[in-house]
Amino acid sequence: MIKVIKLTYNNFAENTYICYDQTKDCIIIDPGCFTTQEEDHLAKVISENNLTPVKVLHTHSHLDHVFGTSFVLSKYNIELYIHKEDRPTLDSFKLVADFYGIPLKTTPPKEFKYINVSEGVDFGDSHLDVRFVPGHAPGHIVFICNESKFVINGDCLFDGSIGRTDLPGGNHEILISSIKSELFSLDDDYLVYTGHGPETTIGKEKATNPFF
Repeated sequence: MIKVIKLTYNNFAENTYICYDQTKDCIIIDPGCFTTQEEDHLAKVISENNLTPVKVLHTHSHLDHVFGTSFVLSKYNIELYIHKEDRPTLDSFKLVADFYGIPLKTTPPKEFKYINVSEGVDFGDSHLDVRFVPGHAPGHIVFICNESKFVINGDCLFDGSIGRTDLPGGNHEILISSIKSELFSLDDDYLVYTGHGPETTIGKEKATNPFF
């Protein structure tokens, strides 16, 4: 069974997730650690839980979700996986950081692997399904654990809200359609881990989210 550790980092209050199973192999999703203190905290959590990182995954590559990617890749000598449509967002990382006046210690790597949505993601003895949910970002994906009934959904769906669509590559109609087809098709009791803020459930958002 997959267990999830949620860590909140950087000035955007971004949620970073560590997923692991009984093998103690783990994946790190959207590493947003920005400061040296946040990097040290992430490493401490991994060490204290006796985990072995094997992959870094991006739901999408907006800068607040990837500040810590290069740190994690370098420290643990592992590889990054993204959706092929997410490459332009990742490539624009430095340009966006410069626009916001955010000083950078490192930039994301130029080498990475593409996730095959139909194959999903494997680590340890576990598997996560992957679904393509664009709208907030062109290459946005989510990671679903059917055994434990949760979805790590990045910035698609929030508690009572949805992701912004006014950023480059965003599209409100596409996001609404993507959420309805790819997230609301899950059972109501699936727990939704969000990219910012508290968890919610599919059922709650279907019943009460004002955007639907």
